[in-house]
Amino acid sequence: MVSIATPLDNYTLDLTLETRVHASIEDTFAALLEELGPQMLGMADAPMPMVLEARPGGRWYRDLGNENGHCWGTVQAIRVPNLLEISGPLMMSFAVASNLQYRLRVDGNDTVMVLRHSALGLFPEGFRDPLTQGWGEIATRVQRRFPAN
Repeated sequence: MVSIATPLDNYTLDLTLETRVHASIEDTFAALLEELGPQMLGMADAPMPMVLEARPGGRWYRDLGNENGHCWGTVQAIRVPNLLEISGPLMMSFAVASNLQYRLRVDGNDTVMVLRHSALGLFPEGFRDPLTQGWGEIATRVQRRFPAN
């Protein structure tokens, strides 16, 4: 029997991103659903409209038409306007399981949106770092919808 010791870090991803939005929690949650759904943008801000069925067991997928597309995940839990949790491979086409959580809370006149993306899988070399950057772009687009006064 051969045993190869590899650090667990090579197989995991754990990202937490906190974003302050100058809007009500209801408006922030609605904007988040739009940014993860029909307003989703991909690399270089290319339109990549997604379908997000915002209900328990709902699908999150990219519809390419003619029954073609990519299933990114399933809504595991939703509590409007405080929580959206999705599990699945997300945009990764390799052996991986992900849990994506958006938790929102009121802080004064603002909403604080906390994203946590945890994943376990066989990440190809150089894939993990770019993966973490896209979530920040989504958060920034939600923020831009509600400029500070």
